[in-house]
Formats: sequence, structure tokens, C-alpha cells
Amino acid sequence: MPSAAALDVLASRSSGLETGEYTRRLAKHGPNRLPEPPKRSPLLRFLSQFNNALIYFLLAGAAAAAALGHVIDTGVILAVILVNAIVGFIQEGKAESALAAIRDMIAPKASVLRDGKRISVPMADLVPGDVVLIEAGDRVPADLRLLRARNLRVDEAILTGESVATTKTTDPVLASAALGDRTSMAFSGTLVATGQGTGVVCATGLETEIGRISALLSSVEELTTPLLRQINRFGQRFTRFALIGAAVLFAFAVGFRDFGWSDALMAVVALAVSLVPEGLPAVITITLAIGVQRMATRNAVIRRLPAVETLGATSVICSDKTGTLTRNEMTARRVVTPGHATFVEGGGYDPGEHRLFDDSGSRAPEGHATTLSLIRTGLLCNDARLRVDGGEWHVEGDPMEGALVTLALKASFDPENERAEWPRLDDIPFDAGHRFMATLHRMPLGEHVVLVKGAPEAVLAMCDRQEGTAGAAPLDHGFWSDRIAEAAAQGERVLGFAMRHVTDTTDRIDFPDVESGLVFLGIVGFIDPPRAEAIAAIAECRSAGIEVRMITGDHTATASAIAHQLGLGENPAVLSGSDLDRLSGEEFTKAVRETTVFARTSPEHKLRIVQALQAEGRVVAMTGDGVNDAPSLKQADVGVAMGIKGTEAAKQSSEMVLMDDNFASIVAAVQEGRTVHDNIRKVVGWTLPTNGGEALTVVVAILFGFALPMSPVQILWVNLILAATLGLALAFEPSEPGVMRRKPRRPDAGLLTPFILWRIVFVSFLFAGISLGVFFWVLGQGRDLETARTMVVNMLVVLEIFYLFSVRYLHMTSFTLTGVKGTNAVLIALAAVILGQLAFTYLPFMNTIFGSRPLTLVEGGIILAIGAASFVLLEVEKHLLRDRFAKE
Repeated sequence: MPSAAALDVLASRSSGLETGEYTRRLAKHGPNRLPEPPKRSPLLRFLSQFNNALIYFLLAGAAAAAALGHVIDTGVILAVILVNAIVGFIQEGKAESALAAIRDMIAPKASVLRDGKRISVPMADLVPGDVVLIEAGDRVPADLRLLRARNLRVDEAILTGESVATTKTTDPVLASAALGDRTSMAFSGTLVATGQGTGVVCATGLETEIGRISALLSSVEELTTPLLRQINRFGQRFTRFALIGAAVLFAFAVGFRDFGWSDALMAVVALAVSLVPEGLPAVITITLAIGVQRMATRNAVIRRLPAVETLGATSVICSDKTGTLTRNEMTARRVVTPGHATFVEGGGYDPGEHRLFDDSGSRAPEGHATTLSLIRTGLLCNDARLRVDGGEWHVEGDPMEGALVTLALKASFDPENERAEWPRLDDIPFDAGHRFMATLHRMPLGEHVVLVKGAPEAVLAMCDRQEGTAGAAPLDHGFWSDRIAEAAAQGERVLGFAMRHVTDTTDRIDFPDVESGLVFLGIVGFIDPPRAEAIAAIAECRSAGIEVRMITGDHTATASAIAHQLGLGENPAVLSGSDLDRLSGEEFTKAVRETTVFARTSPEHKLRIVQALQAEGRVVAMTGDGVNDAPSLKQADVGVAMGIKGTEAAKQSSEMVLMDDNFASIVAAVQEGRTVHDNIRKVVGWTLPTNGGEALTVVVAILFGFALPMSPVQILWVNLILAATLGLALAFEPSEPGVMRRKPRRPDAGLLTPFILWRIVFVSFLFAGISLGVFFWVLGQGRDLETARTMVVNMLVVLEIFYLFSVRYLHMTSFTLTGVKGTNAVLIALAAVILGQLAFTYLPFMNTIFGSRPLTLVEGGIILAIGAASFVLLEVEKHLLRDRFAKE
């Protein structure tokens, strides 16, 4: 049916729904969203925690212990299994909840007309009858019947499988038309490739075409990352090694050391439990999830977990300028017409009480006709609107167009009145291909006029005259080239403006109507000041060994001026897109290596720049906001989309979304990425050596045929008390001081660095040696075996506590007040371990279960003194090897 009839059927109008009517329809139709993908039930998620080889081994050990009548051993083994499952269940749940919350944070929005005003609302808030505005890069938020389409092409591959974008019109089609032939419709979930359009919502949620096949859009958050897969593979290999070693040790104990086979079985079961880091993947998962949550609080939303790992190795950030390095609050600073220059006070979108003045500083003549005509052209050839929220002025639409509306307000124009007196009849939307926008208006006396704004070079090419004090005069190209260069040298972006009167009967315009014969009115220079936080962030990048490349579509002079203000160099090297096109492969790579600023670039240039940097082994983060940025965002190691001005195409192609479009948030995310990687190294660096120390103590006893320093059930207790406490506390560690003063780590650097491997060996033997020394010293004092074993258990736990404080800082000493004090997570874990050990040592029923004995105050003091001495020794060792570690 015709579009007007579609509005009638939906009881809507071209200015959109009223707020009250929207509320009623939302209650009737429900939110515009598809059902969430099915989730595993909590029971299945809990049972899945038991699905690994170590758990099967422990269950077999528990069954054997039960068959042999070892009730206590059986109970402790089962307790270890249960605690491991509960910890894994809780951690996995936290990780999934964190990712679900992140997904909600980047829920897309739509531009709609409500009560005749353009506003942005979450897609879920759309209802049938809403009038929606779409443009290139947007994801269509609901099924729309198009009311207006200008150069509109939509990628419908998700529905039709057709790779070529479909041209859309407002003309009715047959009701029997196939989906791909419904050219008057834009369907939910499809992507706007070019142009602009307006449509009325005719279906939402499950009623949309995509709703009928919603399984195609079902997405389950992936918790497995390359790092986790690496850790899982390591865990599987290590488990096989431990099980084979346990079997060999069992045979040796029974065959050569006369152990009873039941005692030997319990010993090797306990040994396998102490040796295998079964909780490591779960702890690393929660470490990544915590990193994701921390980044979200700093306005960097991670869409895919692997980006957390990659961020820590980022060595180059390629950033767009506008809105990322600058405030994206464009301000018109100068208006130049033939023979006259006007300057504008104030910044941002608030018109305030600011004035226009000439180059002498006096108030600009309000009656300067050409200046006022240019300002009116900027207001009418414009799709932006200004709104005020709580005294803050915001723009709905393009920032430069918003600045033109503010300029009109400063010149005492009433935007709504001007738009009513000069109604728009038709337009040619701005497109990167032709670099201008044109609108057709009816003037107050009935005459029609075409107004044009765009890149000054493009607009000048369409003009053969310029407006003068005595009417139109020949176009002075040299004068305008000088004025454009003058503005650009001050870091200003420049727009050109032109007009042309046309016949009254014309109610549509197309490209032939504006290709020539226009009258040039003048230029407006805009400035988008650098963000103060971006300047500080770039300085931080420099200290962190991260290079920053600015890639912009601006004029080279503008780009150079802004780069200088940002601190990218006194005279930063600048190359334009045309310069890049003239370079061969090797020359291009060299130029990218040596150049800081790339101006007048295309999406193809951005892609080539990223590829050239990656070819040299750099880890590249790339920012983008448009649909044309999608290839370079996908190519980059970390694609970073803008959350405010970014298109859905850019967000879908990225690993990270900046909710404030601020470069400083990228740097904050890099810092968090480095912290996450540090914390994962700390978890590995604490878990493996402490496990190794426990295991080595038992292995030495079996090999040399003396009594076990810890009974099997006591070994299980140590793992039980530490499983959900000390190791997990490291996941919450904040950034180490100086984390952003280190060079980026190599992307191929594994977790088991030479330093970590050294520590696994060194700490394992240190803990085993101390434990065995304490064991024999207590026996040498004539104390019983149970007391000696109690001393060893407490000694190992205290050693692991002190080692935790050493591991908290890998790149600096832990001999600081902050290092000794610990975080809340560390203190909570420490309190839990201490209470557990006090119960193990002094409660009678625990003495019965674990064969422990109460210790004297002196014995406790000896354990603490030895633990403190080990801490000092480990700090000395760290200091001696710190330089070597820093080179890894």
C-alpha cells in the first residue's frame, strides 16, 4: 500500500507518536527484542564441573578409600571434589553474568521521532507506529515501511543470502513479492549500506521477519579464549603426567619401600591432588571476567574475551581524531565571505550570550547580508537538532551540523521559525562519495532555492560565481585557497556553502541540478579542541612504549595542527592519502613506520596501514566509527568502535566499544589488559610452585623410604583450605605501580616465562626443603609423628601465605606498606585460611579427623619466623632477577 496509507493503518503520522500513545503500545506489544538464547540450567552447569579427568581420578580414589574402610579419607576426598565444583560453578556464573551485563551495555539505539522531536532510544523501546530515521552504517531496528528513501541501499544478506545490497524506494510493491523484492521495506537486523531513510515501524520482536528465524541471531557468549585453551591443554598434559607419575610412584612404594598398597594408594591420590592445578582454568576465567568488569567501569566495553589478553600486548594505537582525540563538540570559529571575515565567541553547542565580531574585535555588523545568508544556509541545509538536558546542550545528529545550528542561534536566528518559513522540499544526503549535501527549499515569497554545503573543494568545483557586495562576481579560486589554508593551519575544519535559485515548479533535485552554476557564499571554519585527558593519555602511551598514529580524513594542515596540540610532536610527520597511493610496498611500510599523522585517508588506506604495522610484528589497536571502517577494525588485533557516534556495523566488527568515544578510555583499557595478564601470571606463578612444594615433600619421603611428612588426608586438607582462597585472591589484584611505564610484552610471550619456570623449580625445592627440615627437627626433639606432621602442614600453609605476598608484585619489591597490607580480597582469603588452620590445629574433632595435634605458642612463633625469612629470601631472589624478568 502507499506509505501514507501505511501510516493510517498503523494509526501514526509522519511526525511520530505522542509519548502517551507510545506508552500504551509498549504495554500492548512488549519490548522490541528477540528471545535470549537458551542457557544451561544451574544444575547442568554445576554437574559439568565434575567432567574432567582429575575429578574422575579423585572419585575412583574415594571409592577405593571407602572400600578399604577409610571413612575419613573418603569424606575429605569428596569434600575436595565438592569445593572444587562449587568454586568453578560460582566463577563460571560470575563470568557469564559479567558478559551478559556487558552485552546489555552496548545494546544498540535507534533515532525516532516522538512528539515531533528527534530522539535516541534503545531499540527495545520501539513500538509499531514509531517513525524511525536510518542512515549508512545503522542496523535497522525493526521492520519498517519506508516513508522516505534517498540513495538508500540495505544489505539484507542475513535474511535473503544476497550479497549485493538492495536499493530501497518508497513505491508500493505487490503483496506477493518475495522477501528480497520488497523494496519499500527495511527489515530488522539488516544493515544500511548507503544513504538515508525514514520508515514507520510495522513489526517488532518476534513479529519481524528476523523474529521468525530468530535462531539465526542466537549468540552464546564464548568463555574460552586462546589463553584458556592454552591453559586447558597444559592442564590436560600435566594431569596425564601426574597420573602416570603417581602410578609409577605407587608401584615403587609397594614394590621397593614396603608400603601397604592401601596406604600407598591414598598417598598417591593425595599427591595427584596436590600436584595437579585443577582450579587454574577456573581462576583464570574469573580473572578475565574481573578485567572485563573493570574496563567497563572505565567506559571500555569488551565484546569478546580474547581482546582482554591482546590489549596487554598492544604496541600501536591507530586513532581517529574527531571525538576520540578531540571533544567532538564542533564550534564555528570563523565565517569568511568575499571581502569580510567574522569571528565567533564561545565553544560547544551552548549559544549562551556569545557574540559575532570582526577582525578588529568590534561587533560584526548584523546587517552583513552575505554572512547572514551563509549562516541561514548552514541552518537549513542541515539535519541536526539541538536539545537541552539539565542545562547541558547536546546535538542530535552530525557535530558540525550541530555547530551550524549554534552559530545560527548566536546570529539571532530562530531555527524553528526559519525552517517553517523555508520548508524543505527535497534533498541529496551527504555521502563520502560526493562530499556534499544539497537541499531544496521554498522561500517565503514562493521562489525555490537549492542550498549546498560540503567539502570546500567539492563545493567550489560546482560554482562559477561568488556572492559579492554588488551581487554575483567571478569566482576567485586563489582567494579561497588562501582562506582555506589559513583556517586549516589553525587546526580548523572547513565547510564551503553555495546556493542557486531554480524554477518554482521544481520539487525534486538530483545531481545534475547542482553539478554547476552555483554561487559560492563563503566558508565556515570549525574547531574541535583536543581532549585534555587525551593529551595526558598520549603522554602515558609514550612512557608505556606504545606508539600513537592519528588517522583522519582532515586536511593535512588541520591534522598537523591538532597533532601538535595533542603532543604527537613539534612538527609531526604527516602523509596524505594521495602520498600513500604513490608509494610501493616497501616504501609504504617504511612510511608507516616513520609517520605519525595520516590525513585525507580513505578506509582502504586505514586497512593498508594496519596490515603494514602487523607485518612488522606490531600489535595494533584501531579505532573506527563508520561502516567503511569495518574492514580495518576486523583486521586490527583489537578493533575499537565508538559507542556514541559509532555505527552498528563498526560495533559488530570490533572487539571493544568505547562508551564515551574517548581516547583516554583506550589507554585505560590497555592498562587493565596489562593488569589482567600480570594477574594471570601471578596466579600461575603462585599455583604451580606451591603445588610442586607439597608434592615434592611426599615424593622425597617415598623415594627415601621414611614416614610421610603429611598423611594423605592432611594433603587433601591443604588443598581444601587453599582451593577457594589464596589463589583466587590474586585475580582481584590492582595494577602494579609503573604498569604503564613498561614496554609492551611480546605477543608470542607465553605464561611460563623463564622466570616463572625458574620459580617453579626454586620455590618447589625451597618449600620441600623447609618442610622436611621442620619435620626432622620436630622428630629430633622427641615429639611424636602427629605433632611433626601438624608442624609441616602449618609450615606449608604459612609458606604459601608469605609467598602470596611476594607474588603480588612481580616487577617491584613487596617490602612496602601497600604490599604488606594487601587488598580486601587478600585479607578475606587470609582470614579464611588462618581460621581454617586454627581449627585444624586446635579443635578436638578436627584433631580426630586429620590426626593433628595442638601446637605451643613457641612452635607457632617458629613457623611464622621461618615463613617471614622465606619471604625475605624470595624478595632478594626477585630483586636479583628483576632485570632479567623485565626483558621477557
